[in-house]
Amino acid sequence: MCYLKRKIDSFLTEWRAAPRHKPLIVKGPRQVGKTESVRRFAENSYENVIYINFVEEPKYKLITADGYKTEDIVKNISRLDPGKRFPPGKTLFFFDELQEFPDIATALKFFCIDGRFDVICSGSMLGINYRKIESNSVGYKTDYEMYSMDFEEFLWAKGYDDGFIADLLSHMRTLTPFSELELSVCNSLFLDYCILGGMPAVVREYVERGTFEGSLDIQRQLIADYKEDIRKYAEGMDQGRILNVFNQIPPQLAKDNKKFQISKVASGARFKDYRGCIEWLSDAGMVNICYCLNFPELPLKGNYEETKYKLYFADSGLLVAMLDEEAQEDLRANKNLGVYKGALYENIVGEALVKSGCGLYYYKREDSTLEEDFFVRTASELIPVEVKATNGRAKSLRTLISSEKYSDISHGIKLTGGNIGYSDNIYTFPYFCAFLLKRYLKSGNGMTS
Repeated sequence: MCYLKRKIDSFLTEWRAAPRHKPLIVKGPRQVGKTESVRRFAENSYENVIYINFVEEPKYKLITADGYKTEDIVKNISRLDPGKRFPPGKTLFFFDELQEFPDIATALKFFCIDGRFDVICSGSMLGINYRKIESNSVGYKTDYEMYSMDFEEFLWAKGYDDGFIADLLSHMRTLTPFSELELSVCNSLFLDYCILGGMPAVVREYVERGTFEGSLDIQRQLIADYKEDIRKYAEGMDQGRILNVFNQIPPQLAKDNKKFQISKVASGARFKDYRGCIEWLSDAGMVNICYCLNFPELPLKGNYEETKYKLYFADSGLLVAMLDEEAQEDLRANKNLGVYKGALYENIVGEALVKSGCGLYYYKREDSTLEEDFFVRTASELIPVEVKATNGRAKSLRTLISSEKYSDISHGIKLTGGNIGYSDNIYTFPYFCAFLLKRYLKSGNGMTS
């Protein structure tokens, strides 16, 4: 089975090389490749790896029976498996499926102080258990958030190197339109990525077969697994509510007004009853929440209405897998996004922003048609981002830029199916450039008033 290069690979190498590095916790939703990436790094970097999976071998939950000190844990592991060895400075402890045994996080403090061994913990659904883990290990760990593959990792899987990606960024920085060939190749790759999403099992199948064959089956199994997680980890009556919210995301995104409406989830549903359900799905890494700004100005944090939001899937492939049969057929056979066109592109842009480290915010003025999909920022400027299903005029974007009301905004970005362009303080980029927006804004590209 081919290994798919991931961004965590270079992070793990840097983490190990750093002097006095702390135990590492790799967080992220299920099936995004955490275990595979860490195990590959471990086998290539350490003489000795102690791998413990708390789901597959629950007996190892007894290793803290005598306390959380490193010597107690080592002693108890060797009791359970006398064949294991622990040479100092050459051994990595890899505790997997941490959500099944959050208590082990208490031991990270002692491993950190002891200093003889490296430790990596990994697990899904950690958002749910993380408050307990955090309180048990605060100050003695490093965190890494892992997502499904972004478009850059997808390009690596398809054989494109960093030079290809640097060239895309260079086009953006110099506002040089892509040639017809470049545009055709990138649009085709991006559309495949939209249909597949970034789950490694789906991407691997596609790369190895060269077709979409089997991809939908894997996506649907992932959806079934996510729903099973909700049943397993959510408590009491919230299970049904969380599943209702999860199932409502595609039909609500398909509407012109994409604001998520709790009232549509169930008869008589109210926000206060469902607030925890939305947070649960977000903590589990299944959805991205895009909050409505009170007013489009800096700072963004705290400047939003918590009862108004859009919900996007954290992986667009999951949205695709939940479409009805006819939309599925149309999408895969004809690459026609139909009624979901705006929703799918918005979902994929939101996903790209989150994976590059941006928060999600939108704006809708109650007394007018003014509405903006997303916002990004530089140190001093707020930049609205419009996702256009067709290459239209972007009226709201122009209003935000030209009106004196919005003093933090002087430029905008429009993402379309077309080419690179610049006019009236609006930078236009193809959809496939969304994953590079944060790098573009950091690069001193000349976006000044």
